[in-house]
Amino acid sequence: MCYDIAFTASIKSILQHLPQVKSDSLNIDFDPTWHKIGMSYPQWPVVVNQQGYQLQSYTWGPVPKLLDSLEKVKKQRQLYLNARSEKVLETGTMWNAIRHQRCLVPATGFFEYRQVPGWKNKVAYYIKAKEQDIFFIAGLWAFSNSWDVDQPARIPTFTLLTRSANKVMAQIHNGGDNAGRMPLMLTNKLAQEWLRPDLTDTDIRNIVQFELPATALEYWPINSVRKAKPDDANIITPVMYEGLPALQL
Repeated sequence: MCYDIAFTASIKSILQHLPQVKSDSLNIDFDPTWHKIGMSYPQWPVVVNQQGYQLQSYTWGPVPKLLDSLEKVKKQRQLYLNARSEKVLETGTMWNAIRHQRCLVPATGFFEYRQVPGWKNKVAYYIKAKEQDIFFIAGLWAFSNSWDVDQPARIPTFTLLTRSANKVMAQIHNGGDNAGRMPLMLTNKLAQEWLRPDLTDTDIRNIVQFELPATALEYWPINSVRKAKPDDANIITPVMYEGLPALQL
């Protein structure tokens, strides 16, 4: 699943891809980052359509009502950092219940791990859109109990949608319980569609079935991002691994 993302561009550069965003909403408190892990439940800029396109700061990781104790939150919240796009139109799921609370999650890249037969450790990859510096991942938002004694009020949170992987991502994200998934990356046109308030379930189905082709991605192996290190460009420095099998397009 997608638990590691980056946003290294200027917030204002979002306007180059979504000019409908109100410019006065771009003054949010967010520092560009080369890597954030979902399990830290960070604040992240998201685009919502609330009286016009606006950029807001939401917390990554909803807290559904079934997590009704601090112990459950600590153990299970990470399960809601991502949502399978197939569940959005599945009646009875929490994602179906909030399918009209759609948002866009801007990113400049994301990270995934590849399992190589015979290798002890997985190989980390950095993946980005080939044609543009910023891309948008489809998301859903919800108000959640913060479980914070200093901020007990309900807070806006979001989840990233994932879909079945394209040809190259299936080779990179090839291990673990959620192998064969990738973020639901949208074209700029589909990103604008995703925020339309009048989308029907048919419209939603058409969007969540979109697969960004492997040829639209750039990717290269890097050192693990799950170890503490400075938040700078060195995180995505390409690494040459001797004997690493090439990925097939």
